[in-house]
Amino acid sequence: MKILRAVFSPIEVNTYILTGNDEECIIIDCGCYGVEEEKRLEEMLEARRLKPVMLIDTHCHLDHVFGNRFILERYGLRPWFHEGDRHNYLNAPKHALMFGLTMEPPPEQEGYLTEGEMISAAGVSMKVIGVPGHSPGGISLYSETDGVVFTGDALFAGSIGRSDLPGGDHELLMERIREQLFTLPPETAVYPGHGPATTIGEEMKSNPFFT
Repeated sequence: MKILRAVFSPIEVNTYILTGNDEECIIIDCGCYGVEEEKRLEEMLEARRLKPVMLIDTHCHLDHVFGNRFILERYGLRPWFHEGDRHNYLNAPKHALMFGLTMEPPPEQEGYLTEGEMISAAGVSMKVIGVPGHSPGGISLYSETDGVVFTGDALFAGSIGRSDLPGGDHELLMERIREQLFTLPPETAVYPGHGPATTIGEEMKSNPFFT
C-alpha cells in the first residue's frame, strides 16, 4: 500500500489517498475546503495518474466531509460511512457555521459501512473497525497485510478525540480504543485524522489518556 497525505481546511484535517496498484485509489476523509484545495488534490492525483474509485468518511464531522461534493462532481463518487453518523452528515452545513465557515449540503451517500466489513478496492484491503465515542458512527480502517490503521478522530499521537460534541461519549471512546485498537499489533502504524502518524505501541506506552 502506498499512502499519500494532504492537510486541508482551516481545521487541518488529514486526507489520505491509498493505492495498492498505482492505478486506482481510495480517498479517506476528503477535507478540501475551497477551489484552491480542490485543485491541489486534483493535481496530486493527476501527477500520479491515480483514478479515485472509493470515498470513505471515518466519521461525518464537517471537516472530514468538506470535499465530498467536489469528489462527486469531479469523479462521480459518493461517500461510504457508518450509518451512526448520518445525523452529523446531514447537519454538517449547520455545524460549519459554528466555526465561521460555510459549505453546501453534502451529497447523498453511496452506502453504509458496517463493523467487521472488509473493503477491497484499488488493490487495497481493509477491515472496518467500530470506534464510536468521538462521534456515534466513528470507524477505523485496518489493513493487517500492510500493518496500518486509519483512526479518524478516535486516536491521535498523544491524545484521543474530543467527546463533548453531540453524540460523543468519552467512556465509550476509551473502551473501544482499548478493545479495538490497542489489541492490534504494537508495531501497527497509526494514521489519524489530524496531526502526525504514530504507532499502536507508542500510544499504549505514552498516551496520557491511558498511562
